[in-house]
Amino acid sequence: MTPTLTSRIAIVTGGSRGIGLAIAQRFLAEGASVVISGTTEGHLEEAQRTLAAHSGRLAAMRADVREPEAADRLIGAAVERFGGLDILVNNAGIGFFRPLAEMSVDEWRRVIDTNLNGVFYCTRAAIPHMRSRGGGWIVNISSLAGKNAFPGGTAYCASKSALNALSEALMQEVRYDGIRVSYVMPGSVRTRFSSGGDDPGSEWKLAPEDVAQVVTDLVAHPDRSLPSRVELRPSKPPRK
Repeated sequence: MTPTLTSRIAIVTGGSRGIGLAIAQRFLAEGASVVISGTTEGHLEEAQRTLAAHSGRLAAMRADVREPEAADRLIGAAVERFGGLDILVNNAGIGFFRPLAEMSVDEWRRVIDTNLNGVFYCTRAAIPHMRSRGGGWIVNISSLAGKNAFPGGTAYCASKSALNALSEALMQEVRYDGIRVSYVMPGSVRTRFSSGGDDPGSEWKLAPEDVAQVVTDLVAHPDRSLPSRVELRPSKPPRK
């Protein structure tokens, strides 16, 4: 099969593990050049080893998207390294799951700063570069928690609900610049984030590769249409 993303340049935030790593791996396999970001050098180094077969089209950068300056540097580094930017996947995310009354101010801020403000900082920095190339794709990794709130998820649910609204408004703002915006809302995924991983009994959950396939299909979609929201669920969750 002919690669679908040849000559495309992408950034995947939170790309050193889980869903982000799976997206980066799929993009590279489809011919894209990819910059992954993360906050931990060890995880970035491990990701580079995993993706070593595509090292000529891969760059890794430590960047905390909660900091506007770090987001600016990340976008600038991708443009400098590969010559532009076509795809931004805002995947970096964090969650603390406990009742609101038991949550610290620092935990609340970390969730909102990462899951919402980080998307704003990276997207604001990316849009001028996409406009200069005549268009692009912005894909925000949200969650079904953004529409299905649950006890103990106040900060996380609020951040993802706000991300959904940001995505819908942004989609309307930049569509005539040739920039398409979509958000993907996975359910339970087998990652360390959700305490799934390879634990026995988690086989019913989505795999990171399932989300990566959806994102790759989105950015390879024909220009004439825009799948602006995708809800992705496990096919057979446990019966209640």
